[in-house]
Amino acid sequence: MTQSKKVVIITGATSGIGEAISEAFAKEEATLVLVGRDRDRGQRALEHVEKFDCTAQLVLGDVTDSSFADQVVSSCVERFGKVDVLVNSAGIIRRGNAVDTSDADWRQTFEANVDGLFYFSRAAVRSMRTTGGGSIVNIASNVGLVGCPGLVAYCASKGAVVLMTQAMALDHAKEQITINAVCPGAVDTPMLVSAHHKAVTAEEILQRNIASIPQGRVATPNEIANLTLFLASDGARHITGVAIPIDGGFTAG
Repeated sequence: MTQSKKVVIITGATSGIGEAISEAFAKEEATLVLVGRDRDRGQRALEHVEKFDCTAQLVLGDVTDSSFADQVVSSCVERFGKVDVLVNSAGIIRRGNAVDTSDADWRQTFEANVDGLFYFSRAAVRSMRTTGGGSIVNIASNVGLVGCPGLVAYCASKGAVVLMTQAMALDHAKEQITINAVCPGAVDTPMLVSAHHKAVTAEEILQRNIASIPQGRVATPNEIANLTLFLASDGARHITGVAIPIDGGFTAG
């Protein structure tokens, strides 16, 4: 599964699942471009992956800006010669049903979860098609495959990610670019307990999630990272256009 000498761009790389993915690629000696928004978190993430003796660069900016996406990819190609892998992990969650979801929450969810992913994927494909191919892995969600109450904007955005993954995979299959989606369920990250009603405790939220999962536990970020690493590896070159749930059996029920 070695990613040695591969050049990897990871958005949302400075926290949660994205940070675990960054570490997984660092352990495989990939060259990393970490994309995030927060300077302090970004610096900590950069220093962490550098402990594995990999080459890494931190880039701060807004993934919802298409010119930023183009700049990150072009700068990566200029410095490292290519982009082998793009992992789109940046995203936000806004909770609420349709009545409770404001225009701003709806727009922000789609800008972060769909627009940013599209901009980075488009820029990466433009580069990959000139260098013999590559891999794009999109971090979607199992609620992009099945509905979930109280998450109308998030569900809709992750459903868009799944269909975008499939459409782009078909468009670029002959260019040796694989494009797949990882669809986590509940994962032990700060996002799991974020943006809930203040009267609900983090422990209550965790226990509710555990009760809904056939395996009786939430996933670790490292489990999501391992699947991502495989889909970006040479061993997965014949896998494209799939959306793989990793949710302890939740979507099987």
